[in-house]
Amino acid sequence: MKRREFIAGSVAAIATPIDTFAQATPNANTPEEGIPMTTTQQSQTGYAPVNGLEMYYEIHGTGGTPLLLLHGGLFNIDLQFGELVQALAETRQVIAADFQAHGRTNDIDGRPLSTVNLTSDVVGLLRHLGVEQVDVFGYSIGAAVSLGLAIQHPELVRKIVVSSVAFHPDGNRPENQDAVGAMTVDMIAGTPMEQDYLAKSPNPDKLQQLLDKLGAYDDGEGWEDAQIEGIAAPTLITVGDCDMVRLEHAVRFLQLRGGDVNGDFAGVPASQLAVLPGTTHFFGLSRPSLVLELVVPFLDTPMPEGQ
Repeated sequence: MKRREFIAGSVAAIATPIDTFAQATPNANTPEEGIPMTTTQQSQTGYAPVNGLEMYYEIHGTGGTPLLLLHGGLFNIDLQFGELVQALAETRQVIAADFQAHGRTNDIDGRPLSTVNLTSDVVGLLRHLGVEQVDVFGYSIGAAVSLGLAIQHPELVRKIVVSSVAFHPDGNRPENQDAVGAMTVDMIAGTPMEQDYLAKSPNPDKLQQLLDKLGAYDDGEGWEDAQIEGIAAPTLITVGDCDMVRLEHAVRFLQLRGGDVNGDFAGVPASQLAVLPGTTHFFGLSRPSLVLELVVPFLDTPMPEGQ
């Protein structure tokens, strides 16, 4: 298959699941001076001044440990979590954020997209909101940031759900990054990704810049085994059975988190792995009822003694 044909096929695969769960969200205005936040009933939206960004966030529901939602690359709050937010917010406060250059958050010329930068942005957001500790549910790039939070800022994190991410580059198949690295605006013309970007972005003329930054995304050199073992937060790992993350890597991830044991004798570990059948990287959250069935009980399970 020619490279361009492969990339075009990848874009089509990305666009299809987005059609499934894309939803319009109110308060889609760009930030204006003197109008930092909008509140409606138990939901509010706002913009946090973080690292030169005006970082868009939403807060839904009340009670419990807040759950922070972090989307994947080229997605945003609505496209990634649109059919999950309200159900998750029924029993807890949910905080969701758009990363740099995504959704309603602006871009900064010359500032690359990287796990380090995005993690710093999220830490800044939590400080702005005065939130001391959260559970984190991250997908793809958002899951990489979730790991960064758990390893480098353990005081901020109670539990993490990391979906479709490798903790080291050798856990990834190469095709997805190759496709994203060569993506152009023309290739996603007419897709929900383009339409959502143009409708919500404060920088609607910078879609190609976003694609270029995603193609050059810096996820670092990965985490060492000892760093994964040392994560204090109970961890739910989810991955598709035909994901960009290799299944053997997902199992290794689980083992480093204390899993892959005979639970009838050793007990069920606090960290767990769910492999979703018939699921690709871009379809990872396309079955909301299944995702909720996995995530909500994990979050609601009491913390292990001593934590």
